[in-house]
Formats: sequence, structure tokens, C-alpha cells
Amino acid sequence: MGVIKVSQSFRTKVTPGRMFKALILDSHNLCPQLMFSSIKSIDFLQGKGEPGTIKQMNFTDASPFNYVKHRIDEIDEEKFMCKYTFIEGDVLMDKLDHITYDVKFEPYGFGGCI
Repeated sequence: MGVIKVSQSFRTKVTPGRMFKALILDSHNLCPQLMFSSIKSIDFLQGKGEPGTIKQMNFTDASPFNYVKHRIDEIDEEKFMCKYTFIEGDVLMDKLDHITYDVKFEPYGFGGCI
């Protein structure tokens, strides 16, 4: 088994707190509304957002995938960081054991984040 690491960063004019709230804490509500053509729903299967929580993202018929389950491994609302792992679903294409994401929102410029 191999490990592949990819790093990306994006700049935005939105504060770290607002980005964290929207993309991490409220993603189960916002993503299906904003990405309605590809995400049908995000359901909590276990937990309420704390480490150990398992969510299932269900995709629309327009997507080549049906669903993915992910587990929240770490979350820190004060440092605006979250680590989560895709643990099941056709997104893994029967070739990957899991995919882990480390997400952190840091201040950038005047009121934005990276």
C-alpha cells in the first residue's frame, strides 16, 4: 500500500470563522443547497459533529458516485481545523482503503482566510 499526499491552498475574502462554520460545522445543511445538482443529502449516522461522528453524503443521479461515508477524526473550533476520513463508498473506487483530509482556515489579508 502506498501513500499519496496532496496539498492545496485557496484564498478567500471570508473570515476563517465564517468559512469553518459554513464548510465544516454546517456543511450538512449548506452543501445540498449550494451543490444541489450533485449532492442530494448529508446524513448523520453516528454522533452530532464531535470526533467519531460518521456522516453519509448521498449524491444525485447526475453524479458518477452514489455515496461516501466519512468519519470526523479531529475538530477544533477555536483553531478552525478539522481532520476527517472517507471510510466507505464508491468514491474510493475499490482501489483505496481511505482518504484523509486535514482542513485548516487561517487568517489572510484584511478579513480573509487561506
